Amino acid sequence: MQQLNSYLSGRWLYGQGQAREIRHALTGEPLYQVCSEGLPLADSLRYAREQGGRALAAMTFQQRAQMMKAVAKYLLAHKETLYEISYQTGATRNDGWVDIEGGIATLFSYAGLAGRELPDDTLWPEDEPIPLSKQGQFVARHVLTSRPGVALHINAFNFPCWGMLEKLAPTWLAGMPAIVKPATASAQLTQAMVKLIIDSGLVPDGALQLICGGVGDLFDHLDYQDAVTFTGSAQTGRQLRAHPQLLAKSIPFTMEADSLNCCVLGEDVTPEMPEFALFIKEVCREMTSKAGQKCTAIRRVMVPAAQVEAVKQALLQRLAAVQVGDPRLEQVRMGALVSLEQRDDVQKKVEQLLHNGCEPLCGASLQSFSVLGDDERQGAFYPPTLLYCAEPLRNSAVHDIEAFGPVATLMPYDSGEQAIELALLGQGSLAGSLVTADAAVATRFIRAAACAHGRMLVLDSAAAAESTGHGSPLPMLMHGGPGRAGGGEELGGLRAVKHYMQRTALQGSPSMLAAIGKEWVRGAEALESPVHPFRKYFEQLPIGESLLTARRTVTEADIVNFACLSGDHFYAHMDKLGAAESLFGERVAHGYFVVSAAAGLFVDPGVGPVIANYGMENLRFIEPVKIGDTIQVRLTCKKKIRKPQKSAEDRPHGVVVWDVQVLNQHQQAVALYSILTLVARQQGDFPSSEAQ
Repeated sequence: MQQLNSYLSGRWLYGQGQAREIRHALTGEPLYQVCSEGLPLADSLRYAREQGGRALAAMTFQQRAQMMKAVAKYLLAHKETLYEISYQTGATRNDGWVDIEGGIATLFSYAGLAGRELPDDTLWPEDEPIPLSKQGQFVARHVLTSRPGVALHINAFNFPCWGMLEKLAPTWLAGMPAIVKPATASAQLTQAMVKLIIDSGLVPDGALQLICGGVGDLFDHLDYQDAVTFTGSAQTGRQLRAHPQLLAKSIPFTMEADSLNCCVLGEDVTPEMPEFALFIKEVCREMTSKAGQKCTAIRRVMVPAAQVEAVKQALLQRLAAVQVGDPRLEQVRMGALVSLEQRDDVQKKVEQLLHNGCEPLCGASLQSFSVLGDDERQGAFYPPTLLYCAEPLRNSAVHDIEAFGPVATLMPYDSGEQAIELALLGQGSLAGSLVTADAAVATRFIRAAACAHGRMLVLDSAAAAESTGHGSPLPMLMHGGPGRAGGGEELGGLRAVKHYMQRTALQGSPSMLAAIGKEWVRGAEALESPVHPFRKYFEQLPIGESLLTARRTVTEADIVNFACLSGDHFYAHMDKLGAAESLFGERVAHGYFVVSAAAGLFVDPGVGPVIANYGMENLRFIEPVKIGDTIQVRLTCKKKIRKPQKSAEDRPHGVVVWDVQVLNQHQQAVALYSILTLVARQQGDFPSSEAQ
C-alpha cells in the first residue's frame, strides 16, 4: 500500500504511529495508509502565517483573483488524472464532474467576481462614507483588511475536491492561507488536487497545506486571528465548536452539517401536470447522485395524501431503472458509497427508521439488489432505498435520523399548513424544494418555511429548463443553514470572502479616509489640473483629480426638445397646469436630461485615452431643475481598477470610477452618481517583443 503524505511547511511528510487504511470503494482493496502522528502540525501554523499569509496579504484583490484563475486553468488541464482517482471513491463520471469541475468552476467564479467588484488594493472599503458631523469633516466608513491568521478547513468525504475549493476560493481572495484536513475515506483525491496546485508553482509557499490524518493538538495552537470551518456530521461539529481554545480566543467557527432536507409536492399538482414528472425526476436524481452522499440530498419527500399512491408508483418505476455498479461502465447510473463503514452506517440508520414508523418500498437490504461489474461484491454498494412513513407527525425518528446514502422517506400531508409543519420538523436544513405551479401555494409555503432553510428552490415547468436542481450549491448563493444544518454560511459570493477578513469602522476626516482607502470621498481635498482628466492615461490619473466644468442654463426649449427626442412627455415636464399642482409647483427638467447635459459639460470630445463609458451607479436626483436654473458639474476621479491584459493583442486598460456632482446656481447638488469609464493604459502586461 502507498503512504498518503501530508504537505506541511513546504515538505511532503508521513507520520509515525498507527495508520488508517483507505480502501477501494468498489473492490474493498487496500490502497493507502494514512498517518499524521508526530508531524509538526503546530509549526505548520507558523509557516502559514509567516510565509503564505504575508505573501497573500501583500497581493491585491486583483492579483489574488488572477492567481486563482491561473490555478483553475491548470487544474482543468489536468482533470483526467483526478477523474481516475475519483473512481476509487465509488463516484460515476457525472458525480466526479460535480466534484472536480464544479470545484474548479468555483475558483473561476470567485476570480471573475473579484475582477468585477473588488479594488486593485489590499484594503476593501465596504460602504460609502457615513456623515458624523454637520459640516461634513468628520465621517466614517467600514473597511475590510486581511487577517494575519490561518484558515483551518476540515472537510467531509463526499466532495473531496469541491469541498476544498469552495472554501479555498473565498479564503485566498481574502488574503488568508489555508490548512486543509480532508476526511480520510477520500483523502487521496484531495491530496492529488493539492499536489497539482503545489506543482503548478502558482501559489505562494505556505498558502496551502494539507493534513492527511488527524489534526492532533492543532486546535491548542490556534489564535484569535485564525478561523475554522467544518463540514461533516452535526455531532462532530458540536464537539469541535466547544473546544476550549476556540472559546478562549473567540476564534470564528463556521459549521455546515448534514441535514434532513425536504422536497414538497405542492397541493395543486396532479399526475397529469408537468410539475409531477419534475418532482419524480428531482427526487430520484437527489437519491442517486453521489449515491445519496450529499449534505443537500433530499431525505424527506412530502406529498399530498391524495397523491401518495401515484407518487409511490412513479418513484418505484424510476428507481427500478437505476443500474448500480462499477461507475466506469457506461450503463451504470449509481456507484458505491465511499467505504464499507459508510455502507454499514447507512444500513444501521435504515433499520432504525424501520423500527420507528417506516416501512420499506424498495431497497433497505444488502440482499435486495444486483451490482453490475466483475468482482464488485466486496465494494460498498447500497441499493436505492425508498421508505414510507404513514404518520410523520407521530413518528419523530423520520425527522431526526439521517441515513447518509441513497435513502429517502415518503410521507403524506393533509393540508398546506401540515406540509409547512413537517418541513419545520427538520429543525434546520441546508436546502428545501417545493414543486408547484401555483404562485399562491409557493408564497404561503416559502414565507412560512424559509426561516428553517438556508436555500429554497421553487420548481415549476418554467424554471425546470435551466434549473441547477435541489442539491447544487452555487458560488454566488449562500451555502449553509440554521439549526441542525450548523448555522454557518459558506459561499454566497463576496459574503463568504468577508468571513475571513476583519471589518473595522474607520473614523476621521474625508481627506484622511480617502488617503487610507485610496479612494476619493466627497469632502476630501481635490486636485486641479490644466489638462482635462479625459486626456490622461490610466497611470497618469491620480485619485482625487477633479474638474469643475463650465455652466449651462436650462431653457424651456431644452425640456421640449428632450421630450420630443426621448418620447418622455410626463406631465411634470410638459403640462404647465399639472406641474403647478405637483410637489414641484412648476415644470421641471427631465432627470435624464440633467444627466445628459452634465455629460455634455464634462466630456472631452477628442480622441484620447478614454475608450468607452462602462456604466453608471447610484444615481440620485436630489433637487429639481427648473426652467432658468443653471447647472455645473464637479467630476472627480474616485477610484481606479487595473484590468489584466488577456492577450498581447488586447489593448491594456483599466476602469476609472468618477464621482459626479451636478450643482445648481446655489451650489446645491441636484444629481449625484458615479460613472465608470474604460481608460487605456500606457504599459501592457506583455513584453514589447511578445506584443509584436
